[in-house]
Amino acid sequence: MRAIILSVLTLVTLAACGNTERPLRDTRTSDGGPDEFSVIPSRPLELPATTALPTPTPGGVNRADPTPKADAIRALGGNPAAQIAGGIPTNEAALVAQTARYGVNPDIRAELAERDEAARKRKKLSNVFNPLNRDRYFPLYAGQALDADAELARLAALGIIVPTAPAEQ
Repeated sequence: MRAIILSVLTLVTLAACGNTERPLRDTRTSDGGPDEFSVIPSRPLELPATTALPTPTPGGVNRADPTPKADAIRALGGNPAAQIAGGIPTNEAALVAQTARYGVNPDIRAELAERDEAARKRKKLSNVFNPLNRDRYFPLYAGQALDADAELARLAALGIIVPTAPAEQ
């Protein structure tokens, strides 16, 4: 009897050590269906105004290529040309100046990506002890979520008026 219990315990221990490379979020589909994010429809071909070929531009774009950012800006009522110009639109210059008044860290994206990668590596190690394969993605970032009501109360306590705060209901 003792040998059977020891054998079962050994098998369970070995099975627990099997898959240590489980990601925090598994986005693979189990049904084998199509991946709706891998299919991007292209624009319909259109006949140009002139048949003269334009001068090739290295890094240029094809008019039939999808432009999801510009399409989203257009759908929300914005001007997609402002995105392509690369500058700050004049109506948003005051907003950019206000947000950059305490300085801007030019490497903020790389710094945040590095911190995020380290946090995901730490949590990936503890994901071995996840026998029910629960989603660990949202608990990882739960401490970084902003409580809008608490932040509004904090700003009000400091005497800062927040004009975009929702009205009392």
